[in-house]
Amino acid sequence: MKHLLLTAAADISESLRSRWFLIYTLVFGGVVAALFVSGLTESRIMGFTGLSRMLVTYLQITMAILPVFVLITTVRSVAGDREAGIFEYMLSLPVSLAAWFWGKLLGRFLVVFLPVFLAMLAAVAWGMFRGVEIPWTQVAYYTGFLLSLALCFLGIGMLISTLARSSDVATGAAFLIWLGLLLFMDLILLGLLIRQGMPPEGVIAVALVNPLQVFRTAAMLLFDPQLVLLGPSAYVILDNFGAQGYIAWALFYPGALGLLCAWIGYRVFCRGDLP
Repeated sequence: MKHLLLTAAADISESLRSRWFLIYTLVFGGVVAALFVSGLTESRIMGFTGLSRMLVTYLQITMAILPVFVLITTVRSVAGDREAGIFEYMLSLPVSLAAWFWGKLLGRFLVVFLPVFLAMLAAVAWGMFRGVEIPWTQVAYYTGFLLSLALCFLGIGMLISTLARSSDVATGAAFLIWLGLLLFMDLILLGLLIRQGMPPEGVIAVALVNPLQVFRTAAMLLFDPQLVLLGPSAYVILDNFGAQGYIAWALFYPGALGLLCAWIGYRVFCRGDLP
């Protein structure tokens, strides 16, 4: 445990000195600042406070930015250390492979999650300062969604990083996976439905395996309990899951997928680097 925490602290220290972390923090801080300037926190439409709509908008933007940042920065961790020859130095120290691997994952998780979470807390603090009603239940759920999404793509990134033999290959694979998940949210699934005659239930089942789609739909569900924006597909989701069942799926599935990918990556890492 001591070596795991030391590895996590070293990864956090390294990330805080890097330029990508500064850009990452400025991006989410800038998003929240832009939403403040737009005045969303000071309005009420159809019973929804401006802060609720602001949080939905923030999560939709986060869904597009967070995964690609997490993937591209994480995949270079193991692959980059392999290219830099750090493994030989690491194996000469009394640090187990488990402590090193899971320590890096823990440190990177804190680095990628905290800026997103603190930006959302800044929105809540501003709403309290302005006297806006705070939807605490939504805030708690959104925090869980963000945590699960960050853990999901962090695990996927660690798996890619252990499989790729160079940081360039790892970065390219991460970008392709992110792009594929984005396309499968709407474009490819719509094409399958129209061109191949795939049953709507099958299309929706494929969509619900996509962590990005799960995150997006769950964020919409808290703002729109009837999922009017999804059209007829909302009936399939609500009939099979129910509102609370789908929220539970969105809270646990992406995180569980990320942990599974991280565990597979760890097994590959151990087999590939033990003498």
